[in-house]
Parts: sequence; structure tokens; C-alpha cells
Amino acid sequence: MLEFVQTADGSKTIYNPEVGENYHSVNGALQESRHVFVNSGLNYFLKQNSSILKVSPAGGDLEGAGNHPISILEIGFGTGLNFLLSAEFCAEKKIRLDYTGIEAYPLDIEMISQTGYDQYVCPELWQQFIGNYNRSLLSATKLNTYCKLQIANCKLLDFNSKEEYDIIYFDAFAASRQPEMWDEAAISHTIQFLKPGGVFVTYAITGNLKRSLKALGCKIEKVAGAAGKREMLRAVKIDSPKNGKSESQ
Repeated sequence: MLEFVQTADGSKTIYNPEVGENYHSVNGALQESRHVFVNSGLNYFLKQNSSILKVSPAGGDLEGAGNHPISILEIGFGTGLNFLLSAEFCAEKKIRLDYTGIEAYPLDIEMISQTGYDQYVCPELWQQFIGNYNRSLLSATKLNTYCKLQIANCKLLDFNSKEEYDIIYFDAFAASRQPEMWDEAAISHTIQFLKPGGVFVTYAITGNLKRSLKALGCKIEKVAGAAGKREMLRAVKIDSPKNGKSESQ
């Protein structure tokens, strides 16, 4: 049975006994989500693409992205914490967000409602998320002026889309618990959905992951990890592997 666990920063995560793993770091679910995904992924992408999106590279008030929405694909939607913090960030900056999460085993709305994540976002966003959660499992759903959410209820290798995304949040369970989510087939399937110039971020960094991403035309960067981890990985897609170009570091 799934059970709630309080993490070091006071935020909750969920322990899955079948996998033997928590959905987030016990060193702090909230700080991990903010550091790995929002700051190292979303905010980094915005700064790197300030000329296109008309945002401030200095990190001050970000001007809205006009008619160009930011698109994010999350592998492992889980509790929705990464989505909520990203949606709040974009709404504050008046940036439109198209967010797709892949989740093979969605949590029910009752458990989502008990996460306590309502205290980390504005009440309106929380109610829009809770009120549209089940609908977003069926189709892309507009939550508000700035945000559209779709949760693809399928396994990673069964996910298919004509869309390419600006950012990929890779938030699967650890490779020691779910090695099939981190093998070459899974990573290759994931990277095909990333736009050239797009950013891939994850909380982990392994030799196999670095080699797979380099072979797929990505430039790898080691970034300081969230609490409890020395390093995390960020990658930028430089080129398609079919062109025979990949950049190593």
C-alpha cells in the first residue's frame, strides 16, 4: 500500500513498497523539485532562449513568451509536484505552458489531494489542478489562461506523439529500482521527443546515461545536485544522431 512520508524540508512524498522507492528525495521533495526541474530545467531553458522568448537572461522579471508556449514532457508524472511548481512559475511570469506527463500508474485524486502541495502554489492553480486532474488523464485540458495539462496514462515505450518538446523532466524511479526506465531503448525513445536546442534534466547522473545521451546528439553537463546528491545531469540536444553528430564533454 502506498504511504506518505515526510521529507527533510517538511514536504511530503509517497513511498511505493512494490518498487521499494519514494516518489521524491527524502532529503526534501520540494527542494529537489525546485532545484532539479524548475531551476535547472525550466529557468535554465528560458535564460538560454531569451532572444526567442523575450525573457530577461539576468533572471529578473521574465517578460511573457508572447505567442510561443513552453512545452514540457515529464517522464514520471507521479504526484504532480513538478508540474505544479512549473505551472506556478510560468503563470507568475505570464508564460504559456503546454505540459505533458507520462504516468503508467496514476495516483487517484484522493491521494493527490492529501499531498499538501496546495501550500506551495496559489489556491486558484491548486483548485484548477485538482478539479481537472481526472479530465487531464483523458485529454489535453486547459487549466487557466497560461496552462494546458495532459497526463498520458501509458508506459514510456508506449508513448507516442508528433510533438517535440522544449524541455524533458526525466523523473523515473531510480535505475537500481527500475533499470528498464534508464536503458538505451528508454532513453532513445525519450530523446526523440526533444527539440534541437531542448533541455533534458534529471536528478541522477550515471556513466550509462551520459554515454546514451552523447550518442543521441546531446551535450552533457554536470550540475550541482539537490540536497543529498553531489551532482545531477543536464543535457542539451545539439543534433539528431542520424546526422552522425554528437558532442561529448
